[in-house]
Amino acid sequence: MRSPSTLLLFVFVLALTVFSVIVVWPSDPDRYLPGNFWPKGQGLSIGGWDRATMRLGLDLRGGSYLVLQATPPKDYEGDINQAIDVAKSVIDRRVNAFGVSEPEIQKTNGNRITVQVPGLSLTDATDLIGKTAQLEFRVIDASGNPVPAQGVVDGKTLTMSGQYLKNNTYPSQEGTTYAVNFETNSTGSRLMEQITTNALRFQETDERRLLLIYLDDKVISQATVQSVISNKGQITGQASFSAARTLSKQLNAGALPVPLTVIQSQEVSATLGEDSVRASVNAGQIGLLAVALFMILYYRLPGVLASLALIVYTSVTLMVFKVWPVTLTLSGIAAFVLSVGMAVDANILIFERMKEELRRGRTLNTAIDLGFRRAWTSIRDSNISTLITCLILYYFGNQFGASLVKGFALTLALGVTISMFSAITVSRTFLKMVVGTPLARSHWLFNAEETKVAPRVRKPVEAAGGK
Repeated sequence: MRSPSTLLLFVFVLALTVFSVIVVWPSDPDRYLPGNFWPKGQGLSIGGWDRATMRLGLDLRGGSYLVLQATPPKDYEGDINQAIDVAKSVIDRRVNAFGVSEPEIQKTNGNRITVQVPGLSLTDATDLIGKTAQLEFRVIDASGNPVPAQGVVDGKTLTMSGQYLKNNTYPSQEGTTYAVNFETNSTGSRLMEQITTNALRFQETDERRLLLIYLDDKVISQATVQSVISNKGQITGQASFSAARTLSKQLNAGALPVPLTVIQSQEVSATLGEDSVRASVNAGQIGLLAVALFMILYYRLPGVLASLALIVYTSVTLMVFKVWPVTLTLSGIAAFVLSVGMAVDANILIFERMKEELRRGRTLNTAIDLGFRRAWTSIRDSNISTLITCLILYYFGNQFGASLVKGFALTLALGVTISMFSAITVSRTFLKMVVGTPLARSHWLFNAEETKVAPRVRKPVEAAGGK
């Protein structure tokens, strides 16, 4: 009998696979799959976020190219070279927060920064990169006059800037509009509490007090102060989820130390293009079929189940790449094709241990449990070693601004983590579903027939010294 937990896991894996395939299904599958009978994909919308295609790199799809000129104010007293270095880091955090977008950001002569971003239009790239993103909270009365501080800073208008927000803001949908949710740090909590308390305390008239939120001296949101606000809040009134997400990225990355002006912008074409994408997809399909064929021929029924688990691994990994999103370059696609073969390593260790237990006369259920138990330490240690390597690569890539290294490290870490889930959870669930069926009684299906050893024939020993 199959346990209820096994049935629940099987239903979960099945639902996850179906959802993943729906998410990653291309809008025009005939371009990548053989035949002309595949249904057309319609893309996916999650919380107002439309992502109909994979995000491809500059080599496969092209993107936007911007030249930014630093324009510090006349009274700027800081080191302009240092400010540009900081601005370069801020831009990298905006467009490459998780290390998987693979932009090209360079500091050039004349206080300029050149940026190439894959998969973004010129408008989106300019909005995300070019704004200084100086955020400020101010309280005004109904006449539009600033509310002065009372008992805090005498004679001055109390304000708070975006530097006191934590870098964990996130966009959300609020009814028919969109918002950015934020939290303040300890200093920001005190300032926000003082601002809103001061607004409520100012009671010469009964007119309302408005909390205005400015971005680069432009009002982007307003709210009526009804109670004291301290450690968290919302910036409402965003026109779209894309606008809310852009503002969230800008706030999380921080403000630019000096204003940057876009002096040149153009779209750049792909260096390789659609043919390379199609060839890479074909290579992935051939690799997947080759690995599946080997597993089925050598391991028989477990090989079939491992091949099904490999399909789950492929669909889930591509779903994560698409929703995250991970920018796929040609080298990234090649690494993913390679990971398909690596994903079955754990299955091979498990199946070999299972065969040993079946040959000792164990039942299939016991052989599965013992096989996974005996193989787990090897699987754990090898994957932890790979994850440690990924951590080191990501750290040094972040230290030296090598986005390609960061992207490779994070992509590999995602693949390793999902492959562990595929081998330990998916493969085990599929094997457990076989327990109790007629298939479980055939050792041949598990390539675990008992090996017959020919008996050894002893030669007669002649007595010493005579015939």
